[in-house]
Amino acid sequence: MIDYNKIKQEYKELSQKLSLDTTIKDRENYQQLAKRFSFLEKIINLINNLENLQNEKKQLESVINNSGEEEEFKNLAKEEVVNLDKKIRTIEKEIENKLFEEEEPSGDVIIEIRAAAGGEESALFAADLFKMYSKYIERKGWKLEVLNSHPTEIKGFKEIIFSVKGEGAYSRFKFESGVHRVQRIPITEAGGRIHTSTVTVAVLIEPKEIEIKLKPDDLKIETFRASGKGGQHVNRTDSAVRITHIPTGIVVSCQDERSQIKNREKAMKVLKFRILDKMEREQTSSISKQRRVQIGTGERSEKIRTYNFPERRVTDHRINLTLYKLEEILEGNLDELFDRLIEEERKKIYQMKGLTTITQ
Repeated sequence: MIDYNKIKQEYKELSQKLSLDTTIKDRENYQQLAKRFSFLEKIINLINNLENLQNEKKQLESVINNSGEEEEFKNLAKEEVVNLDKKIRTIEKEIENKLFEEEEPSGDVIIEIRAAAGGEESALFAADLFKMYSKYIERKGWKLEVLNSHPTEIKGFKEIIFSVKGEGAYSRFKFESGVHRVQRIPITEAGGRIHTSTVTVAVLIEPKEIEIKLKPDDLKIETFRASGKGGQHVNRTDSAVRITHIPTGIVVSCQDERSQIKNREKAMKVLKFRILDKMEREQTSSISKQRRVQIGTGERSEKIRTYNFPERRVTDHRINLTLYKLEEILEGNLDELFDRLIEEERKKIYQMKGLTTITQ
């Protein structure tokens, strides 16, 4: 059971601490406490709503158990109790979700989609995945920013990297790392045969300056004239930027923006992402420890999902889930899929801790 009294007590103690002069003078400590207080305040509001519903339910149950009440009135009370039970379960789940998500790392998410096996068809499906994620991000009210892209002539993507800013974004998108397989008849296939192509997706929290410190001497920064589509500025100004991280040999270029400053800023974000991605893939033992309770390993070599167009199905291989809702999912309706993945991950966590809820 969730110990609501413990949460209330911590909220009360934090409220008192935040009003002390010694706390206010220590800016770093104050910010940490204020962040925790803000989080607990949301939980307290939910607990208050929950307790109001529980009290209302008790009153109705006393009516039901009162032998002096009319049967018709009792039946109305019973119907209302059923409705209240649904509301109570919803709030209890919401509280548990918030307590669980607090343990997730915070920050902007960076997602890389890259065409793999399948040539142009793979690049086209990379574009489909980007559209799917874009629509989901829009539904959630989050902010999307494209950092770098390499489009193809037939509107596919060899690679596209973008950031997602929004509360809870990582807790949803973290499941997307891995190989996404598509089975369909390509528009480039005259014979009408079903082809199988793959796209890789990598998802990471955007590294902060303190997490990845790049020494100026380790960077080779070059500018060049943008090529391809882009308007009158193309081939007239050196707006494109290429950055080489000398110790790792990682090279990043960006020419999506007209401004050299913006291209440089985006290229630095992508460079940090690439370095962090390389570090995580090299430190396999550390990654295994961090992700052992997650659904799958999140490795790029792992096939996590199949999108089968002829059968209109999407299968997530990690949890043996098949949904015959291909069109809906590609339109960004991903919550049902993500909810099932989250549910399975929590089951593993509960089993590991020997709990039925995370707050026991």
